[in-house]
Amino acid sequence: MSQTEDFELDMDESSAPLIEHLAELRTRLIRSVAAFVVAMIFCFIFAGYLLDFLLLPIEKTMRELGNPNPVMQYTAPQEYFFTLLRIAMVGGLALGFPVIATQLWRFVAPGLYRNEKSAFLPFIIASPVLFIIGALFAHLIVTPLAMRFFLGFADLPSILSPLLTGAENISESEGGIDIVFNGKVNETLDITLKLIVAFGLCFQLPVLLTLMGKAGLIDADGLRRVRKYAVVGILTLAAIVTPPDVITQVILFVAVYGLYEISILLVARVDRDRESKLREDGFYDEDHDEGHVEDEDEDDEGDLK
Repeated sequence: MSQTEDFELDMDESSAPLIEHLAELRTRLIRSVAAFVVAMIFCFIFAGYLLDFLLLPIEKTMRELGNPNPVMQYTAPQEYFFTLLRIAMVGGLALGFPVIATQLWRFVAPGLYRNEKSAFLPFIIASPVLFIIGALFAHLIVTPLAMRFFLGFADLPSILSPLLTGAENISESEGGIDIVFNGKVNETLDITLKLIVAFGLCFQLPVLLTLMGKAGLIDADGLRRVRKYAVVGILTLAAIVTPPDVITQVILFVAVYGLYEISILLVARVDRDRESKLREDGFYDEDHDEGHVEDEDEDDEGDLK
């Protein structure tokens, strides 16, 4: 057999597994898209009820501020339809995520070792759980506070006018103009969904950092050293992804910083498990580790001097 024939045979043998992987990937993608479409159609049927649930915070706030019959409006014929479609897409992604994650796991799992499977699987389970916790936290706690903060400004004239003019009501003393909130469905829903997605993604921080710790990209000591930079980054993130009110930003900062501290504890546990495994296998260099600690102590003493 000639050298050219050997090369062509090797190319044919190497291309066969690639074609099989591509076919497997196509099958998993088709099933994932099908699950998303079915879940989206299901959510679109009940999108009206989901919209009522998402608008509960602003409805409750409007009632507490003295509006017994809260009303939301839309100003374009297609606006309400596309609002329901957005809800159906977000709900379809959330409802179909277990199927999508399962298809992803079945595509990746054959290429993993048994210990890698046992290490990776808990994070697939923890990720949607943390997202749901973050979404509920945003919807039940943060969104009502944000709505009260914004809508509360409408009561400032009635509160300040007796103090400034001595009249009971500014409209009775000088006529004045009544400022009424006429909320649009899509704009109000946009604020709610942004908070839900922002808090849901931020609650993924322990999963992300722990996975990076397992991959050996970070360690607990490194996370402790960059804590002050993490504080600045979290403050910047809170200012970007939340509405421009201090209350929501502070709540997001406290929540994410708490998750950062929890992540340090989780990564420290990963470091201890890795060290214990290396000790059992006889690959842990205690002399090197002690020398590293002594060097750090000398550096600290030099900094003090």
